[in-house]
Amino acid sequence: MRLTEIIRLTRAHLAIGSEIEVRDIQKAFSSDLMSDVLTLDTEHILLITGLANVQLVRTAEMADIEVVLLARNKKASPEMIELAKETGLVILETPYSIFRASGILYENGLNPVY
Repeated sequence: MRLTEIIRLTRAHLAIGSEIEVRDIQKAFSSDLMSDVLTLDTEHILLITGLANVQLVRTAEMADIEVVLLARNKKASPEMIELAKETGLVILETPYSIFRASGILYENGLNPVY
């Protein structure tokens, strides 16, 4: 699924990132537990989470996650944005809950990791 489609479907705002027109996301994973995120062994993942701190960006980098969708109107801090810029991570912000965003994306064809 194209990142632009994910943004449209979840009414997301782009906090930081580039090349959103050409990025293709194959699967999604929803979690607030970064220990679960570190167990993933899949590429081209969208992480949907309510966790909004610098540790999220560091975990995404370690897990090779390209795009993070912050749920429940959570906002990326300036520190998160600076670190995401350095690592190439795309951060999106949606007003939707994790459950709602996950359901909408699944319903529109984005596959789960599990």
